[in-house]
Amino acid sequence: MGFRSEIGYTQIIFLLILGTVSVLGVGNMAKTIVVGGSEGWRFGFNYTVWAFNNGPYYLNDTLVFKYDPPNSTTHPHNVYLLRDFWSYRRCDMRRAKMIGNVTDGVGEGLKVVLKRWQPYYFACTERDGYHCNQGQMKFPIFPMPRCRNTTHG
Repeated sequence: MGFRSEIGYTQIIFLLILGTVSVLGVGNMAKTIVVGGSEGWRFGFNYTVWAFNNGPYYLNDTLVFKYDPPNSTTHPHNVYLLRDFWSYRRCDMRRAKMIGNVTDGVGEGLKVVLKRWQPYYFACTERDGYHCNQGQMKFPIFPMPRCRNTTHG
């Protein structure tokens, strides 16, 4: 049995506040961010902690989910957008929307542009939610608007 870390409600609120406060003094360039960095989108990596450590995120940033196609040595993965915080917290997939199937993460990966100022809750639903619940394949993002650079000479 391995160590399993879970981030709580207070940490999620802190993440959202941190994103709000850090919006000042930021340039206008959108970023492309590979989810999980060099780890990619895989079972057993804590994506909630990764998201917290790699924020803030801004409108029009692009998240890239990279994962292997299903084969004899790897389990399949997908990407779903969960409806709300409580669905995220419980890994409740009943009203989730698929945004990436088991082959969409191959090659250049699945690209998701953060177009709306709203919370996004991402998760893998494979094995009836086991990847979300036990594999920590879930994370929240709350993209913030960018401030315009106004420099006076």
